[in-house]
Amino acid sequence: MQHILIGSPDQEAVALITKGLSSEFVIMVAADSEDFFHKFREQLFELYFIDITYLDQLRAQQSLSDYKKTLNLFWQIFPVANIIVLSGQEKIRATVEAVKAGASNYLTYPLDLVELKFIVDTVYESDRIESELDYFRSSFWLKDFLSLVQTHSPSMKKVYSSVMAVAPTKTTVLLTGETGTGKGVISKLIHSHSNRKDNIFISVNCGAMAENLLESELFGHEKGAFTGALKRKLGKFEISSGGTIFLDEIGTISPSAQVKLLHVLQEKSFQRVGGNATLESDVRIIAATNMDLKKMCDEGLFRKDLYYRLNVFPIEIPPLRERSEDIDLLANTFLESFNRLHTKNIRGIAPEVIEALKKYPWPGNIREMEHLFERAFVLEKGPVLSVDSFPIELFTSDALLTPLPVNALLPLAEARSKAVDDFQTEYLQELLTRNCGRIKQTAQAAEISTRQLHKLMKKYGLDKKNFR
Repeated sequence: MQHILIGSPDQEAVALITKGLSSEFVIMVAADSEDFFHKFREQLFELYFIDITYLDQLRAQQSLSDYKKTLNLFWQIFPVANIIVLSGQEKIRATVEAVKAGASNYLTYPLDLVELKFIVDTVYESDRIESELDYFRSSFWLKDFLSLVQTHSPSMKKVYSSVMAVAPTKTTVLLTGETGTGKGVISKLIHSHSNRKDNIFISVNCGAMAENLLESELFGHEKGAFTGALKRKLGKFEISSGGTIFLDEIGTISPSAQVKLLHVLQEKSFQRVGGNATLESDVRIIAATNMDLKKMCDEGLFRKDLYYRLNVFPIEIPPLRERSEDIDLLANTFLESFNRLHTKNIRGIAPEVIEALKKYPWPGNIREMEHLFERAFVLEKGPVLSVDSFPIELFTSDALLTPLPVNALLPLAEARSKAVDDFQTEYLQELLTRNCGRIKQTAQAAEISTRQLHKLMKKYGLDKKNFR
């Protein structure tokens, strides 16, 4: 049977949910917000009911600014958790904010059985529809890109939906986002799923070229067009005819190059530098920038008419710090990739590393994460990527210095017992990961008997199959 976790101080509401849903679900009730979060970490449930005051308590304990960050505490553990918020009428505004932040739905006290069952059915119907959409999305992507487009992030799902919509067209695309977010990868994704996929894809980093060379690189030049032009050169627009050209760092190009690029977009033609012949252009343009082009237009640094021509179909790619729910997927993708490229066979990642990765702010985004993993892969000598293979600053950032929440309302003995349980759970998870779920080796590493290990695993809901 499926499982439900309830966290609410309203005993009537708990009793109604238990009575109304116990025939279909196994019900577990949390004593308070701390207990709710503890049970959430220990076991997977299909549905969660939590009182808004419990969310507020967790928010205050963790010094979080809003409900999205509070709900992320749960989603970092289980990215697709269905959370239904419970509240009285006096807290309805805060409850609506929690739903806007990503909670599945809400119910107000006193609960109504018919409404309760309707909300539960609605959540499950939404899951079913989302599963169907995920299936159709996956059937759209080419096999080589399936691992790339896996995501738990709502913002990245919007990005991939936009890619699916625009890829088969000829429409010009403008990719925006911070450095290292993967704009180049998205451009290749668009090309590979377009009608031009069998033709050439050319990438040009406009910011990496000298201003006097960029026009020649893009449009070509005739012999004698300038000093050093000893023969005719074909430009990228001519070479990529019938295909796609990706113009990265488009905000850095000179006013002269802006004029010529505008002509390509408007007239579908261009001339080589120093030439008079007009050449037809059959090229799909994808541009990218980490600058605010609209602001640059207002300041006279970028042509407005060119901006509007480029901004036909904008796609904004979120920074990695706003999609922490994808950290696990990205980490395993990098691990698989480096295992294929090198002779090592590293089988997993230590839990404390994953925890640190989720809390790190990632100023360099996915590019920084990829470089950190490559370095760790080279340094690692064991079967699991460990803390020692990563830079120490990853584990000493301000995000990691937040103290664990302590419930001072508990008696000392109970608080100590809870801390011991939390520690033993994390300790066993790490050992099981390092030993790929093998009981004998894990017990030996912990210096306990296999019987003791089985008892602890049963107590904390750990299954060896999850660590293989």
